[in-house]
Amino acid sequence: MAVDTATPGAVLGTPRPNTPRARRYLAPLLLPAVILLALLSIYPFVWLIYMSFHAVGLAPGAPSEFVGLDNWQRMFTDSQYWASWGVLARYSVVSMVLEVGLGTLLAILLNRSKHEKLLITVLLMPMMMAPVVAGLLWQYLYNGTFGWYFWGLRSVGLLDEGTILGSADTALWAIVAVDVWEWTPLVALIVLSGLKLVPQDQLEASWMDGAGPVRSFFQVALPSIKGSLMIAILLRFMDNIRIIDHFIALTGGGPANSTKVLPLYLYEQSFSFFELGYGASIALTLLLVTILFGKLVVNRFEEREPRPSKKDEELV
Repeated sequence: MAVDTATPGAVLGTPRPNTPRARRYLAPLLLPAVILLALLSIYPFVWLIYMSFHAVGLAPGAPSEFVGLDNWQRMFTDSQYWASWGVLARYSVVSMVLEVGLGTLLAILLNRSKHEKLLITVLLMPMMMAPVVAGLLWQYLYNGTFGWYFWGLRSVGLLDEGTILGSADTALWAIVAVDVWEWTPLVALIVLSGLKLVPQDQLEASWMDGAGPVRSFFQVALPSIKGSLMIAILLRFMDNIRIIDHFIALTGGGPANSTKVLPLYLYEQSFSFFELGYGASIALTLLLVTILFGKLVVNRFEEREPRPSKKDEELV
């Protein structure tokens, strides 16, 4: 007796994904959302480019004067601009490495544990807090008079003089600790969702071959959670590169500009000194770096799926 092997999609006439027919089917459905997103993103982007070539006044109806490449020339010769990039790079790299590493470790420990749901609920509590509120909370913990963390570090001899946020040597890493505390649970949750999809039969086969937990993770689990890691890295990088809340709440860029990251410098130039044209130039470079890094991460972690042959497309 012949068995019908046709897929439900083929029987119902629904096009398979990644085919010309599927793209023609989905395009009209996505068109309204695409138009709305274009209106919300393209217009501000074009206006940002316009401002970067003008000296824009802040008052309503104030004239804007065309200055050509003056804003860009000033930006590339601004020592504080490059110093802010350096601070942002150190902050982003250290935060992202710690969050992805600790988040992956937490996800492995939580996966199929006895109290998994309860532990996940407890771990997610920090990320439910607004970043400014988290910064203010840690400001009390770092306080040089009654802060618990200040007292603890002084007690064990890790902090000799000054305060945690008042020293250029410790202020940036104190803010890194706040970010790691607040957002590591998000990475753990994303990686944990990927671990749920790891084939258990492959893990069991790896264990039967004599592989230990570490080797099994790198050989079996890690390839399966590449997509989850890519999402976690992209989300944390995009948040870290535009971070401003923790810095405003804790240090305001000090001491001695040691925590003045580029978004804070952009905010200062635009809304403290009202240099909106110069701020637009800085914002464009920040946007460009974000896009380039996102593209790099996607290309690095993207799983190459075989494209359907022409014969298969014709059958669909």
